[in-house]
Amino acid sequence: MTLSLVPPRRRIRRSIWIVPALVVLGALTAGPAQADGATVTAGDIHAFATSIDPAITGHARMVRTADGKTIVTVHVEGLLPDTEYGSHVHKQACADGNAGTHYRFDPIGPALPPNEIWPEFTTNAAGVGNGRAVVDATAGPTAIAVVIHAPGGAKIACADLT
Repeated sequence: MTLSLVPPRRRIRRSIWIVPALVVLGALTAGPAQADGATVTAGDIHAFATSIDPAITGHARMVRTADGKTIVTVHVEGLLPDTEYGSHVHKQACADGNAGTHYRFDPIGPALPPNEIWPEFTTNAAGVGNGRAVVDATAGPTAIAVVIHAPGGAKIACADLT
């Protein structure tokens, strides 16, 4: 027999918070998933074979919300410290021509936000960067990868959003 030092009411309250937290965590890490009308896709970031630094790692996530927004976040490690990086949603898989070109909501529109999704970021002293972009439109089915660009524009890493 085990004894609990937590009164029964506290155990119940704690379990009430654990279940919703696990549901949210599962929705954020699984892909593609739907929760509350949102569609979530995510993937791990890997360096391209042509990258000068194969130690780049991280993850990216895209949420297409029920109210018509697209939210893209990236977390990248193994980059140069205190450096600005470009990060953009692309319309091909990472292995397909290094993810092709940028995804655009209007294919003939400008190559700038809000027509494109740019979760750009600046790394910290440890070479870790976090980017986030929110667009007031729902990305279409061809928004399938996030590419990390080095300063100057070279493609150095990618995540397929599945």
